[in-house]
Amino acid sequence: MFEHIVDRVRQYGLLMRIDRPIGTLLLLWPSLWGVWIAAEGRPHPWVLFVFLSGVFLMRSAGCVVNDYADREFDPFVARTRDRPIAAGRVSAKEALVLFTALCIAALALVLTLNRFTIVLSAVGVVMAILYPFTKRYIYHPQFILGIAFSWGIPMAFAAQTNALPASAWWLAAANIAWVLAYDTIYAMVDRADDLRVGVKSTAILFGRYDRAMIAAFQLFTLGVLFYLGNRLELDAYFYGGLILAGGFAVYQQILIRDREEPRCFRAFLNNAWFGAAVFAGLVLSYL
Repeated sequence: MFEHIVDRVRQYGLLMRIDRPIGTLLLLWPSLWGVWIAAEGRPHPWVLFVFLSGVFLMRSAGCVVNDYADREFDPFVARTRDRPIAAGRVSAKEALVLFTALCIAALALVLTLNRFTIVLSAVGVVMAILYPFTKRYIYHPQFILGIAFSWGIPMAFAAQTNALPASAWWLAAANIAWVLAYDTIYAMVDRADDLRVGVKSTAILFGRYDRAMIAAFQLFTLGVLFYLGNRLELDAYFYGGLILAGGFAVYQQILIRDREEPRCFRAFLNNAWFGAAVFAGLVLSYL
């Protein structure tokens, strides 16, 4: 009995990707950008706790619903065939129960914030559920993912200021472009398998222009962040963070130059440092 419980916990942890924190980091950094800018570098401790916890819970919930939605495709993709649902170690019903429990836990945290944030959180849940299913119908599911991964930004402003200034939307736009860049790199890893099983992505949509489009999205992200820094009168530390992030973007372009799958995956993982560089610049600028 005890061994069975331990195995269930382990399988649920794998389904939530606890062993692969990259997704949590990619959701965490823009949420923290929003919290720090909205609070002008002095976030309310409880708001910060809610967002840190909420990022973990919603990223985990997103992974669960993603694998539930892809349960008919994952067994035929090399990178995903050993995931718990695809391998038959977790049932679809168990996944739905786990997804519901994670969403309820996230909702319990959000309910401690103001009404505006609570209302906005409903949109975030809808986007998290919608994204995995769009891969069947549109060639740019990464755009939907971008909205889902950026929704913590307006929520952060709502939680800290009970308002949504233009800065919130500019920051969200920058992050959507960043998501389009790094998730297109991610989709390049699976492009051959996706074409075979019928899953759509921007890597397929852009074809031989994939690297150029990724570069365009990276430049847009950095350009909007530069504009925001000027608009918010941030100091040289912030621009130093942008220069460092730009260096990571160049490194990613070098990695994906030949479109080799392992190097594309390394480029995707490197985006954790891109987001961290921007956040470090923000923190230092507001000190």
